[in-house]
Amino acid sequence: MGRYSVHPGWPAELGPLVVGAGRVTLRPIRLRDAAAWSRIRIRDQEHLRPWEPTGEGPWEARHHIGNWPGLCSSLRSEARKGRMLPMVIELDGKFCGQLTIGNIVRGALRSAWIGYWVTKEVGGQGVATAALALGLDHGFSAVGLHRIEATVRPENVASQAVLRNVGFREEGLLRRYLDVDGAWRDHLLVAITVEEVEATVVDRLVRSGKATWG
Repeated sequence: MGRYSVHPGWPAELGPLVVGAGRVTLRPIRLRDAAAWSRIRIRDQEHLRPWEPTGEGPWEARHHIGNWPGLCSSLRSEARKGRMLPMVIELDGKFCGQLTIGNIVRGALRSAWIGYWVTKEVGGQGVATAALALGLDHGFSAVGLHRIEATVRPENVASQAVLRNVGFREEGLLRRYLDVDGAWRDHLLVAITVEEVEATVVDRLVRSGKATWG
């Protein structure tokens, strides 16, 4: 069985979608992303760490450039098995974050979660919103999903706004759900199903004036 029949929608390059900051695209992660990934993750430690799962060892050690090849290989292996889509968010052709659709379940459920991060310098400029819109539309079309969910800390007001912008609705509070930044943290569960999307998520952004096709 070929990779496309195992995992429809992988690999794929999505966009561009234009926001105020520039042209936003999504593409599969690559081995040569190592330098950009390491540099940005280490530089933006204080911006990213409060919202991400606790890892083993110091932040800088975990994000050393030498760790990327193994991580990239593992993620791409999962993608080929149909379990996730690990993507890079690019702004005007430059690495500025990541978007992942993970825990893809087929059969009667046809669901997954989606997560993302972007650099501090592009925060609040519509980049994450555009990337999520592209990812959701791809998930509901080529990947064939019915439901996509996400979790976000109640304190992360900026990320909640991004999720609302693309149509997520709140379903409940998950108490002490995930070990984040050294402690068990509550998270809001948000979700969207394909029936809730009129036309496409990108169309919604375009109609609202938040983005244009590139």
